Amino acid sequence: MKKILLLGVLACGSAYAADFDLANQIGDSSPVEQVVRQKNETEVADDRGIFSFLNFSFIKKTKDLLFSEAQDEDVVNESPDETPLQRVTRLAESGRLDAQLTLGYVYLYGENGVEKDFSKAFHYYEMAAAQNDPVALNNLGSLYFNGIGTEVNYRKAAELFLKAANQGSDDAAVNLAFIYLSGDAQDQNQKTAVKLFEQAAKKGNNTAKFMWGYANYKGFQTPKNPYKAVEFIRQAAEANFDEAQFVLGQMYLQGQGISQNYGNAVRYFRLAAAQGNLDAMMTLGQILAEGKIYPQNFGQAYVLFNIASVYAVPGAVEKRTAVEAKLKIEELLPAQAEAEKFKAQPSELTSYVRQTFGSNARRYIDDNLRQ
Repeated sequence: MKKILLLGVLACGSAYAADFDLANQIGDSSPVEQVVRQKNETEVADDRGIFSFLNFSFIKKTKDLLFSEAQDEDVVNESPDETPLQRVTRLAESGRLDAQLTLGYVYLYGENGVEKDFSKAFHYYEMAAAQNDPVALNNLGSLYFNGIGTEVNYRKAAELFLKAANQGSDDAAVNLAFIYLSGDAQDQNQKTAVKLFEQAAKKGNNTAKFMWGYANYKGFQTPKNPYKAVEFIRQAAEANFDEAQFVLGQMYLQGQGISQNYGNAVRYFRLAAAQGNLDAMMTLGQILAEGKIYPQNFGQAYVLFNIASVYAVPGAVEKRTAVEAKLKIEELLPAQAEAEKFKAQPSELTSYVRQTFGSNARRYIDDNLRQ
């Protein structure tokens, strides 16, 4: 049963970054401590959307111990009138890891008729983490980072993320990487973050694939390599991550690391725009308004600029007004109706990244490049 706050399959066999020294990585001058000194708790959560774990409804469970058929070992000491919740609680208290993870999950989400109880969720994840389970370590770190069921403790969160990462959790490695990027722009912090992204990407983590690919695309703490960037960004785009689709569209548009192909560029911009990516909307709107590299379509350009203007994207209102002047009234009214009906349809991966790391993950690298 996969009880996690983050997407991704955890590999429990191989260790992460054997050269990481916990005492050195999470010391008094660690990026986590710097963030705590620089910002109050609310600002840490809201500054760039970092770790705003508030809504996990899109994460699917793979097994339900509460309603699964009891195994022989489960019924030992079972009373005739024992409920499924009582059975799982008994197993958890006796040391069963899967039962502890189950209770941590259901108390965190309030599922299966169980009321939310963050204190109990924390208790059972803490019990599971004591068994050095990487999923539990990562989730417990998330609870500490956000103060869910416990007091906020960034240092403890980072220690748990590192411990989970060293046991093969790519999700924890990504969490830790973003912590390093959110601290002071020290060269060693940035190098560590990029190394963590690389390791997690090679384990299959789609968020890490994009961040590692984007680091190669921009030449951030690694030699600029658009060919390697395409490899990883394409995988994240195929996993339906909107930012990867947008960046891949740019690479097709400019012929960077891949043969220039305007049709493919527009295709990926459309995919990202359908998920509500505002950068993709503005870029695609400009392409359709100009009609230089793709058939001109003022109506669709108007729709895209109109939607972007609702979100106060700089320049969107002006571009919408310019395109509106080129439309007849019988063309304008349907375009307005289409824009009003638009509803973004983000994928599970896009939703996860936005809810966890903010609506523009690549800004973590772009901001550090400007510092």
